[in-house]
Amino acid sequence: MEKNSEEVPVLVAQTGPLNGQRWPVNGPIVVGREAICDIVISDRQVSRQHARLILTGTTILLEDLNSKNGTHHNGKPLHGSVPLQDGDVVQIALAQQFIFLNSDATVPLDINEFDFAALASQENPPQEVSRRLRLEKRSRRIWVNDQEVLPPLSVSQYRLLELLYEQQDKVVSRQDLIAQVWGIEQAVEVSEQALDALVRRLRDRLASIDPTHSYIVTVRGHGLRLENPPLRE
Repeated sequence: MEKNSEEVPVLVAQTGPLNGQRWPVNGPIVVGREAICDIVISDRQVSRQHARLILTGTTILLEDLNSKNGTHHNGKPLHGSVPLQDGDVVQIALAQQFIFLNSDATVPLDINEFDFAALASQENPPQEVSRRLRLEKRSRRIWVNDQEVLPPLSVSQYRLLELLYEQQDKVVSRQDLIAQVWGIEQAVEVSEQALDALVRRLRDRLASIDPTHSYIVTVRGHGLRLENPPLRE
């Protein structure tokens, strides 16, 4: 039995030439540069048949088709295939980004009425737009000085930044950060060095776009704080 429109997962195009377009995932979908693909991205960075989505029972798998410039899943290079979860971010080379929205999502998913721009505005209230660093939780996208961080952050980098962003200008303890990134059950096994290495990599990613400001500040003996000043006019 076919799912109705409200139950079908949706793939929504974000940054890239297809921005704003969406496709119901009710069958296999091939993404690539060739005109025969289900989703065509006219960019030389994209392989002729770059990636595809496959339905296996109730699971939707994302598979890279040995593309030249790669497919990223939540900021990590994809090798082989991975099951998609609600809110996952898919990056095709550096040409096009998508967000996968499951039928269990808490936002309206009628593909004829879904307004991704409106959702983005809800995720980013006016007071956040004026900040130099902006985080959109629903799609896991990050901007620094209005320039998007691409490729997307890794899942662990994003989780760390998300907690600091939610508590910006406040000190977050190292224990809370470790629990956020690795989970409470595994937190006791995570070393201080592992957190330090993760923070260093995240700082490097942010500095690659804005080297003039240290967003993540260490407060010795207490934890870390996100300093997110107003966006320059």
